[in-house]
Amino acid sequence: MRIASLLPSATEIVCALGAQGELVGISHECDFPEGLGGLPVLTRPRLRPARSSREIDAAVRDVLRDALAVYDIDVEALREARPDVIVTQDLCDVCAVSLDDVRAAVARLARSDVRIVNLHPTRLGDIWADIRRVAEAIGQAADGEALIDQLQARVAAVSARAAAAPDRPRVLAVEWIEPVMIGGVWMPELIALAGGEPLVTRPGDHAPTLSPADLAALDPDVVLIKPCGFTLERTLEELELLPRALPWASYRAVAQGRVYVADGNAFFNRPGPRIVESLEILAACVHPGLFAPARRAHARSVVRLDAELRPHAFDEE
Repeated sequence: MRIASLLPSATEIVCALGAQGELVGISHECDFPEGLGGLPVLTRPRLRPARSSREIDAAVRDVLRDALAVYDIDVEALREARPDVIVTQDLCDVCAVSLDDVRAAVARLARSDVRIVNLHPTRLGDIWADIRRVAEAIGQAADGEALIDQLQARVAAVSARAAAAPDRPRVLAVEWIEPVMIGGVWMPELIALAGGEPLVTRPGDHAPTLSPADLAALDPDVVLIKPCGFTLERTLEELELLPRALPWASYRAVAQGRVYVADGNAFFNRPGPRIVESLEILAACVHPGLFAPARRAHARSVVRLDAELRPHAFDEE
């Protein structure tokens, strides 16, 4: 089996199923697990170089307004990879190559035996279904069921522990800093499983952009900032934007030191096996006293901010 993965979460699924050695190509954003470095890169971004959240947002909007693709497929590299299976998605054209472009690239290969596995997760259950779909496509159906059972057991353990908490803090999950976007799709489910009350979005919703007035009407107990595609270090570069982007002086979460910045590249925004680690991180933010082991385990991926924007170690709650 020769597998090409065109998005990071699919690569993580393939590797979690024990088929890392069958990968013959990956996307330019695939960076986990270790050992992918020697694989051909089959995609590339078309965006102009940008650094700030505002610049990146503007660049993406410009490309989409002109009906252009955010990413290109290297058709010749794909031809040389000779995949039997290509795993892609049609949930978000900003996250990976579009399904139409993948189909067009396969058509140019003049091969009728390439199977395209298209993922479209908007809810937690969809992630389990996508793992099952990938597993079946690559001949690892039994391993897929075993992996799903393991992941669901961990989810159930978090949910059971969180259910014992005496309160359900209101949680605002920030998907992008400037403009402010709120996490949707599976994030409201994760917040509820972690023992919190999700603000703004419901399960399956796409991430909305909120106005300053809309943000001012909220008063979250916990704020989780995890910009899509940004590492923790990259997000920390934009801390000075927070008092301008959010009602910093009025939020209860800010006053009580319950603002967390997490690695949004590795966690939360990748609908694959590490979505369960994302849940564990989230539970440790919502109920730090109940999830001290998770705070220690993820101390390098999360920091807590005080009202003066000073970062504090996640395991020193």
